[in-house]
This record gives sequence, C-alpha cells and structure tokens, in this order.
Amino acid sequence: MKHLDDNEGPNPVDIHVGQRIRMRRLMVGVTQTQLADELGLTFQQVQKYEKGTNRVSASKLYAICKVLSVPPEYFFEGLPKIGEPSRKQQKVADEAHILSTADGIELMRCFKKIEQKPIRRHIVGLVKSLAAELED
Repeated sequence: MKHLDDNEGPNPVDIHVGQRIRMRRLMVGVTQTQLADELGLTFQQVQKYEKGTNRVSASKLYAICKVLSVPPEYFFEGLPKIGEPSRKQQKVADEAHILSTADGIELMRCFKKIEQKPIRRHIVGLVKSLAAELED
C-alpha cells in the first residue's frame, strides 16, 4: 500500500487546507501579517501554510480557527471522501483552487450578499449558460 507521504512535493491535503486558510483569510479581510502576528509567526510562515509547503499542526489549525472564526472542519470541506476515484479528487482540487483566487473570493463575497434564493438561482443559471456556451 502506498503511503500518502511517498509523493514528492506538498501533500494534496496540505495544499487544500492552505487554500482554505487563504480563502477564509481574504474573505474576512485579514492580511498575512495580521494572521502571522495573531499566531506568533512570520508572514512567510503563513505564506508557506497557504501554499501547502509547510503543514499546519493541530494546535496552529485550532489557533487559525479562532482568528478566522470558523470551525476546524471548514478547512477540510471539499476534500474527497476516502475511496473516491482520483478524477473526483482532481475536480475537487480544481474547484478549491478556483475558489481561492482573487476572482473566486470576490464572486463569493458578492454572492453571499444576495439573500434572495430566486435571484441566486438565476445567477447560477446565468453562469451555467455562459459556461455551456464557452464549452461549445
């Protein structure tokens, strides 16, 4: 059985958690320096967490949860379930990457402000239509 750490480079779970840290940090308007100060780290260490280069320990993740006001499971949302096919894993990773970009975060911020479900459904329908046209 292959061990998860046998691959070279950052572990996909560490990358995912890092992307979620970055996404949440940007959503709440906290800079890397501010987060680093709250955690007793340098902003370079926060950068490495966000890239998945350095793993976040359980105690640091707990502290990050407190600073960013989210439960620990927030950072694992979107990870594939154990035993899911690798194609599903790649799709989840791609979606997490898109959501962690500046455009993805801005889109989420704006979408979150729209509380009326019918309007939200229309927006999703519009985006689906645009995506379908671009695929053709």
